[in-house]
Amino acid sequence: MEIVSGYVREQERYTKNDLKDIFSFADNEVERFIKNLKAFGVLKSVKNGNDQMEISELTEEDIEITDDTAESGDCLYVFTYVGIITCGSRIIKVYPKYLLTEQDHLESMKQVLKVLERYSRSEKQIINVFNGDGDNRSFNMLAVILYLLNDYYEYGIYTNSEDIIEVNGDGDILWGKTIDESFALLQDNKPYYMELYTGRTVDDDMDYFKRLHECILTDCSEQLHTAQLDSLFDIDQIILSEEKLDDFGDTDYILERIQKELNIQFNTRRQILLKTLYAYVAQNRRLLENNDGISMFGTTAYHAVWENVCAEVFDNKLKTSLGKLNMSVPLSKEYTPSDMLIEIVEKPVWKGPDTEEKKASDTLIPDLISIPKIGNEDYFLIFDAKYYNLRLEKGKTLGGNPGVGDVTKQYLYQLAYKKFIKAHNIAVVKNCFLMPTEKNEIIDKGTAKMEMLEALGLENIQIRLMPAAMMYEYYLTQRKIDVALLNL
Repeated sequence: MEIVSGYVREQERYTKNDLKDIFSFADNEVERFIKNLKAFGVLKSVKNGNDQMEISELTEEDIEITDDTAESGDCLYVFTYVGIITCGSRIIKVYPKYLLTEQDHLESMKQVLKVLERYSRSEKQIINVFNGDGDNRSFNMLAVILYLLNDYYEYGIYTNSEDIIEVNGDGDILWGKTIDESFALLQDNKPYYMELYTGRTVDDDMDYFKRLHECILTDCSEQLHTAQLDSLFDIDQIILSEEKLDDFGDTDYILERIQKELNIQFNTRRQILLKTLYAYVAQNRRLLENNDGISMFGTTAYHAVWENVCAEVFDNKLKTSLGKLNMSVPLSKEYTPSDMLIEIVEKPVWKGPDTEEKKASDTLIPDLISIPKIGNEDYFLIFDAKYYNLRLEKGKTLGGNPGVGDVTKQYLYQLAYKKFIKAHNIAVVKNCFLMPTEKNEIIDKGTAKMEMLEALGLENIQIRLMPAAMMYEYYLTQRKIDVALLNL
């Protein structure tokens, strides 16, 4: 089986021939490839045209065309995904849309995958053993393999222990058994035991599940290596066993053993591991096969990942209790210390001609707020993480920009916190959009403004392009950035 691996860019427009060339398909194969990816929601099709080739964002206005139209060749294909997809023997490596110029994507992609893995853990996302629903349901072998290998590196091999009783061993003395079963010598009316029974707990190296775990991990590592994905995920190849699954009995027997072990294990990690091993054995599938099976590791919502990265790196205070905010002045008495910034924004009040006032449940919620001290002054920074490729260049049409709703809301966030800002004598307030860039330095990209809102004394919205690689490094090492670097 020939393995074909290729890079594609998120949101890039590709023709059918482009995909055929990248992944070495025959004419009849590329059609099935496209259909499968569309069924799993990672590929969209739009009408062909010069206007589409110039667009960097897939918007709600881009109506996906039908499969019938697609077969005529009058369309372009767009990957709405970031991460790794395997489809049969094809490996699709989808890198983020802000990587526009670099040729070698290996190091950038390795970092992106680490970010995706940490994001998945932070959001407590449970492994998706299956992709899709109904007829499009497919066992997600890649996700299972990555879970098992990462679990091993964090927790080690599944072990069961056994209690060992020895004579004059290194364990704790079992006085009851020693007194009952050992001969004592008396001296000065004191008993002296020549043989002391001792007990200790040791891992059972021949335990069925330990051996099964080692066997499956070795197989997983081999599959990842064969697919040439071990280096991309930065996972060393491991060889822990020479046994094969057949050595542990037929499939039904192995599954029965795992089920019985599940019934006596109450540790959450062990339960998840055993269930994942169960799925691995039950499916009896390979990562790369000569079929259309789909496996994935990544997301169709990379904007949520970027928002999470920015929130952590810029020390988001939205869900920090007011009493724990490190401000120069004490918390005003009109605020409750246990409340959070996200909770003090005014909510709309509705009143009918014959009803009492009714408060709505929803209100304005900013992406993130940071309240750092720069010099001797408190700053109130209202950030909005925008996963856009902004085109704001001399002589070029504006493109890839947030809409008017995003701009007006950013002004309103300042208005929403005006009372809080005044109550705590915060003199410096700044508004800012944060967008990713492949560049290595922070770029001041200007401002977005509306004069009618500026006239209310509200801060115009500054735009900063943040080096994605630098942001990811902060995120992965759990460090906070010095906001003074933004020069707001």
